[in-house]
Amino acid sequence: MFSQSLLSIISINDIPPLLFLRSAKIAILPKISNLISKFLIHEVICSMFTGIIETLGCITAVETAGTNRTFRLKSPISQELKEDQSVAHNGVCLTVEKTENGEHSVTAVQETLKKTTLGTWKTGDWINLERCLTPSGRLDGHFVQGHVDTTGICIDKKTLDGSYVFRFEFPEKFALLIIEKGSVSLNGISLTVFDVMPNQFSIAVIPYTYIHTTMQYLKTGDAVNLEFDMVGKYVVRGMELSRK
Repeated sequence: MFSQSLLSIISINDIPPLLFLRSAKIAILPKISNLISKFLIHEVICSMFTGIIETLGCITAVETAGTNRTFRLKSPISQELKEDQSVAHNGVCLTVEKTENGEHSVTAVQETLKKTTLGTWKTGDWINLERCLTPSGRLDGHFVQGHVDTTGICIDKKTLDGSYVFRFEFPEKFALLIIEKGSVSLNGISLTVFDVMPNQFSIAVIPYTYIHTTMQYLKTGDAVNLEFDMVGKYVVRGMELSRK
C-alpha cells in the first residue's frame, strides 16, 4: 500500500517522514500531498501505533458505570505503564487510568463500545497490547491511530502447512480503503491483505504472530476491530476534494 511501501523506504534509510514528503517529487495531487503533510504533523503530536503487538493482556475485571465500561487487565507491561498513557487494546487507543499490583485499568465510552468489539469483552478474554510509538522508534508495521473504522467478521479459518489463513467480511462502504497487498490493522495487528473483494479480504499469519497475538484464539464467527490504512484515507479524501 502507499504508506507501507513509502514508509518502508523512509524507515530503512532513517529519513524523517515529514522531510521526506516535503523534498520528494511524489506524483500525487497537491491537495493530497498537503493533507498527508498535515496528517504527519498532527501525528507527531498525537499518539500513534505501528500494529506490532508487544504482548497480551488478560481481562481480570469488568465494571459498568452509566454508559461507560471499565476494564482491568493483567499483563507483562502493566507495571511499567503510567496514568494518562495511551495504549492500544486490540487496536483501540485507550488511556491508562490506574496501575496497581501488576494490573492496569482503562475505560471505554458508549461510542467506543458501539463501534468496536469492546462491548463484548468479558473477564478472561485475552487482548493485544501495544504502547504508542516513541519519536526514536522504528516503524516496523504501518501507521495506526488506534481509531477503529468498523468491525469485521471472521468467515473462514484454515490451518496450512506452516501458516494460518483467515478470511473476513466487512461493510462494503469501506471498499475504497483496502487494496490488494495493502495493510490493515486487525485487532491492532498490522497485516497484509490479499484476495480482496468489495466486502471481503484474506490474511495469512505466520506461526510467530499466531502464538504471540490473539489470532490463536480467533474462530469463525468472531468479530474483529478493523482500522484501514491512514494515508490511504487521506488520499481518498484528497481525491474527493479535488473533484469539487
